[in-house]
Amino acid sequence: MIAYHNDLIQGSDEWHAARCGLLTASEMHLIITPTLKAASNDKERSHLYELLGQRITQYVEPSYIGDAMLRGIDDEIEAVALYAKHYAPVQTVGFVTNDKWGFTIGYSPDALVGDDGLLECKSRRAKFQVQTIIDGVAPSDFMIQLQTGLLVSEREWIDFVSYSGGLPMFVTRVEPIKEYQEAIVAAATGFEERLAANMEKYAANIEGLIPTERRIIEEMYA
Repeated sequence: MIAYHNDLIQGSDEWHAARCGLLTASEMHLIITPTLKAASNDKERSHLYELLGQRITQYVEPSYIGDAMLRGIDDEIEAVALYAKHYAPVQTVGFVTNDKWGFTIGYSPDALVGDDGLLECKSRRAKFQVQTIIDGVAPSDFMIQLQTGLLVSEREWIDFVSYSGGLPMFVTRVEPIKEYQEAIVAAATGFEERLAANMEKYAANIEGLIPTERRIIEEMYA
């Protein structure tokens, strides 16, 4: 079942709480390879334990936000505004989830477009923007995320926007690709099975261990 969480503001504490412990489109590349095989490497295992920790604690540890990420946030806001001005009206939404597979996958689109479309904007360095304009297609690096967004939302298309200040904004439409979506579901299913198995191991191994309490970051450095 698809659920739209319109009241959530992306990046807020409430948004992080909604994503806690879930597989999401932006991190799906950690569990599936570019050749559409289920990943079995250090990054996949690290993500498994990260989500497992979130499910156990119901807490998302804060991550560092650098200058590049801050610039990207501003760029993406500008990209959405330009798209709305030159292409079509948009509607913001905090988070979209779908649990039709017996587990939940989440996606945070930059906007919804009408009843059928999505918008995904990326802030790019100049060299990548120039390459994308020349190639004329959405970069393969983002295809797993784009296809997961389409899978979760069950919408008909997603407009990919590549933005780099000082260069023309590039927009291209991506539609669902069956091969990608079947591979994403297969990889996610296997990943969830491994999560469940490791949750059982964790529960069996904590007996006798000393419990602790989390200290709030502000208190730790007061």
